[in-house]
Amino acid sequence: MLVAMVIENMLCDLGCDAVTVAATAEQALARIDAQDFDVAMLDMNLNGVVTFEVADALAARSVLFLFSTGSTGIPSNHAYADRPTLTKPYQYQQLAAMLSELLAHEPPNPLREQFARR
Repeated sequence: MLVAMVIENMLCDLGCDAVTVAATAEQALARIDAQDFDVAMLDMNLNGVVTFEVADALAARSVLFLFSTGSTGIPSNHAYADRPTLTKPYQYQQLAAMLSELLAHEPPNPLREQFARR
C-alpha cells in the first residue's frame, strides 16, 4: 500500500481533485459501480490478480484509463495492447506526460487543461 500512497500523492500534486485507491480487483469493481471517474490508473496486478476484468468495467463505462505494471506489459495480441502503460518504477514527469497524452486525445475534459499546463 505504500506504493499506492506515493502514487496517490503524485496524482494529487498533478491536480486530481479526488483519488480513489483499491487494493484488490473486487474493491476496484465495487468502486467503479459506486462512483463516476474521469480517468483511471490501473495496476495490471492487484494482489496476484490480473486486472483485465477491471479494465473491462472501465471500458464499458467509457472511462479513460492507463495501465501501470512492474512486469513486461500487455501481450501484443491482447485487446488492451494499445492502452497506455507505465512501467514501474516511473517518475512524476512520466506519469504527468502519460496522463496529459491520454487526456489530449479525448473530448473536452476539465482535467485536460490542468495537465496541459504542467
